[in-house]
Amino acid sequence: MGGISIWQLLIVVAIVVLLFGTKKLRTLGSDLGESVKGFKKAMADEPKDAEFKSLKDESETATNTEKVKDKEQV
Repeated sequence: MGGISIWQLLIVVAIVVLLFGTKKLRTLGSDLGESVKGFKKAMADEPKDAEFKSLKDESETATNTEKVKDKEQV
């Protein structure tokens, strides 16, 4: 009873097309698609540089040091 019907959705789409035009909406859609693809690619790429590895090693060393200190206190 509180949902959006197909007719209401079609009216909203028609108003948006009239306001912005199909060319601008098509451009907006392709830009959005490229952004999503770029984001997915960036998330899938694993950092392979030496700086990341050294930061990872430093964080592991800090974590291990904290564990040793906790064991000494017990």
